[in-house]
Amino acid sequence: MDFTAIDFETANSSPASACSVGLVKVRAGRVVERASWFIRPPFGHDAFLEWNTRIHGIVAEDVVRAKTWEQQYPDIVAFAAGDVLVAHNARFDMGVIAGGCSATGIELSEHHSMCSLAVARKTYTLDSYRLPVAAMAAGFEDFQHHDAAADAEACAAIVVHAAQRHEAPTVEALGAATRVTINPVRIPAEKPRATNQPRLSNRPMIFAD
Repeated sequence: MDFTAIDFETANSSPASACSVGLVKVRAGRVVERASWFIRPPFGHDAFLEWNTRIHGIVAEDVVRAKTWEQQYPDIVAFAAGDVLVAHNARFDMGVIAGGCSATGIELSEHHSMCSLAVARKTYTLDSYRLPVAAMAAGFEDFQHHDAAADAEACAAIVVHAAQRHEAPTVEALGAATRVTINPVRIPAEKPRATNQPRLSNRPMIFAD
């Protein structure tokens, strides 16, 4: 059971506005490495909306000295080392990876992802499958939700516990047991719109976890 769990927080509704990332490496069903850092969103995607800040507590001043997406994406790739990337609502987090690369013009590495939200829905019977509730079902409690590092570890706990439930020795076997697909990450057809362009919605970002 080897994989890397990942979680992003964003400054606004642009998928290119990653301002924080958390990474947790799992080997043989155990967490062996953790990493997290701030990210300075690219120009045009760097406005911090009040709604997002209210969710994760990160403000523009926190990322002033942080490295940019172009500088930090290679570190994410190196940490994952070809692992399947697992995220709670993987569509959002994989969209951040693709959006960041698209907005900055850098090449997207080859990634595959699994959604722990979908796995939780096929494993537990819960009133809600938000990350804190699903993590509690997996025995992982009292973490700081919307802290990227804590969320990545909660996601990892869900997948490891679900794998035990389904007697799945690998993420691929877990996907087969739960009928949750492992999908390639692709660049969207349309580049993420910058926050200073009028068509970008100022509506709150929807956090599925």
